Amino acid sequence: MVDKAFILAAGLGTRLRPYTDTMPKPLVEIAGQSLLERSLDQLGEIGVKHCTINTHYMGDQIAARLHTRTTPQITLSHEGQLLDTGGGIKKCLENFNNEPFIVINGDSFCETNPLQTLMNAWDADKMDILLLLQPVNAMQLTEGVGDYDITPDGHAIRSRDKSGTHMFTSIRINHPRIFEGTPDDAFSYRDLMDKAEAEGRLYALEHKGHWHHISTPDDLERVNAHMKGGSDG
Repeated sequence: MVDKAFILAAGLGTRLRPYTDTMPKPLVEIAGQSLLERSLDQLGEIGVKHCTINTHYMGDQIAARLHTRTTPQITLSHEGQLLDTGGGIKKCLENFNNEPFIVINGDSFCETNPLQTLMNAWDADKMDILLLLQPVNAMQLTEGVGDYDITPDGHAIRSRDKSGTHMFTSIRINHPRIFEGTPDDAFSYRDLMDKAEAEGRLYALEHKGHWHHISTPDDLERVNAHMKGGSDG
């Protein structure tokens, strides 16, 4: 069982302005609940006991919102200088005891919880990273980008020209060994995905539910209206 997680919540959220002029993007709400707290609820539902969250932009608001939360137990990692999507996680690797852990972007939004299905598909013997990918043709409320294709045996292949069949949801499980030999300062997590792909250890699971890419105010408003309309997900 994977019982630890990391949520990336340090970004500036510039494309979501003016919402992010006064709050960090992970605290933007859909149907009355913040994106960050939705992810934490989903982690708690599958038995994740500890979650590390990195902060930077308006990190004090995230700390204030979560200070009474006990499930999962929260550790905050504040970055005075942004370490990008790879460096921010590497800074906290000691929290994971060399065990696999879930990684989620703080602005990720799945209508229903995909994490147990992802966990069931995880195989540390053959995988370094397991991605949750959304079919582009299933995205109706927000724009899909063809980040990856999935081979018949489940490998993920990055589409350099963005013509792939699936979009990366930002939700994944990884083993800490993938960080071996990486820089001690800022670097992109995509470098790790490319490394795992080159070594035949990047796999993918197709998400069967609804995932939305919340990037712009229009995205947020469409998804908010959809959820308030009583969708069953």
